[in-house]
Amino acid sequence: MLGITPFGWFHTAISLVSLFGGLYALLRYHDIRYATPLGKTYTWFTVATCITSFFLMRTGKLSEAHGLTVLTLVVLGAAVLLGRGAASGSWRHVAASLAFTLTVYFHFIPGFTETLTRVPVGAPLVSGPQDPLLQKLVGATLLVFLAGMALQVRALRKARGDGLQRAPA
Repeated sequence: MLGITPFGWFHTAISLVSLFGGLYALLRYHDIRYATPLGKTYTWFTVATCITSFFLMRTGKLSEAHGLTVLTLVVLGAAVLLGRGAASGSWRHVAASLAFTLTVYFHFIPGFTETLTRVPVGAPLVSGPQDPLLQKLVGATLLVFLAGMALQVRALRKARGDGLQRAPA
């Protein structure tokens, strides 16, 4: 179905756990913190998603999507390191939060690409990664994330200024 192998479905399932966990954390807490169970779940499911993606190659060789995978792992590692021991609302905490948020955005790029090149079956909405419709969708999603990141910084700084400890995600 949809030209996806059982391994591809497995990869998709773990990526959806990661994506929805990350989105929940961002919407609920404005933050993803590795120190929390939700943060660890998001991080390790994202790592698993990245690792499994290396075994998915439509063309039989590495592609730009695999470059995004490497970038995701680097940004995720930076987020974990920056957030380790960072005080709530500090520059390190804010930088770690923004890095985690960026990795959530990264999930959308292959998600949109893979979905829209497969559905509807027989007449997919986009022809491939360079399709103008896909490019506009990815760009619009980036703008939404950038606006969300600005609000996120404000919320994290406000939490520090109010002396409140937000429940970490």
